[in-house]
Amino acid sequence: MAKKLNPIKAQRELIKRNMLLFSPLEFRRIFCVTKSAANFFINYHLKTGLFAKLRNGLYTLADYPANHYLIANRLYEPSYISFDTALSFYGVIPETIYTITSATTKTTREFEAENVKFVYHRIKKKTYTGYKPIKYLDSTILIAEPEKALADFLYFVVLKKRQLYYERLDFKKVKKNKLLFYAELFKKPKIIELIDKLYVEQRNPKRIY
Repeated sequence: MAKKLNPIKAQRELIKRNMLLFSPLEFRRIFCVTKSAANFFINYHLKTGLFAKLRNGLYTLADYPANHYLIANRLYEPSYISFDTALSFYGVIPETIYTITSATTKTTREFEAENVKFVYHRIKKKTYTGYKPIKYLDSTILIAEPEKALADFLYFVVLKKRQLYYERLDFKKVKKNKLLFYAELFKKPKIIELIDKLYVEQRNPKRIY
């Protein structure tokens, strides 16, 4: 079976289907081959340089890598991009963030792939909401709404796991009512207190935490 798969045609088909990231199961379904045939082909062409391994069970085309936000979604599931990565994406903070940080209901983890660090922070299932699919670089990614990204971030500020300089925040890009709605999901009154303080003191820059 594996011998019938042509690497050039396989590459073209994956690009045509926009399957720049794929698992062995997805590969099997696309090319209608057995499990052993798919595994043989993938492992063989990891050595030839056609494919690159991101982690066990997740591969990409070496010459056509997927965008890093899509990789973040697929590298550790379920997850959505959040925290300062999403805040930077929306322009709520001015900095460019190079570590891609996501929220997950699974154990907190870190990975490195494509020379990028991917960090996943665990949040409770009842707070795992407030994200949406959007089109980004010809792919669909899952990313928190600006308000949920900020609520997620402030939750970790209150836990003293992150620091916040409130003068960095552009509140014009955040709806306060929606921010409070998401913040209340965490059942941490200190988050609400911090949000109120941020809005009151946003014109008088100083470090809150």
